[in-house]
Amino acid sequence: MEELKLELKEKIIEALKLEDLVPADIEDDAPLFREGLGLDSIDALELMLLMEKNYGIRLSSPAEGKQVFKSVTTMAQYVAAHRTK
Repeated sequence: MEELKLELKEKIIEALKLEDLVPADIEDDAPLFREGLGLDSIDALELMLLMEKNYGIRLSSPAEGKQVFKSVTTMAQYVAAHRTK
């Protein structure tokens, strides 16, 4: 699971062009939106594309995305349970 979390952090940094961050800057359980990384709805769309492209996971609704994208930990748990790639 730790390897998957690191991989997700790297992909988030790349997908969202957060060049000033390194994976260690992102806490596993910190919120990705608002007070955490401060991501917004456009970033959520990018994360949805990241999930589909890299893991074969298509989220069915924005409400599902809110649950999945709470933190790197919740993303990793979802990917581990649902990945097709």
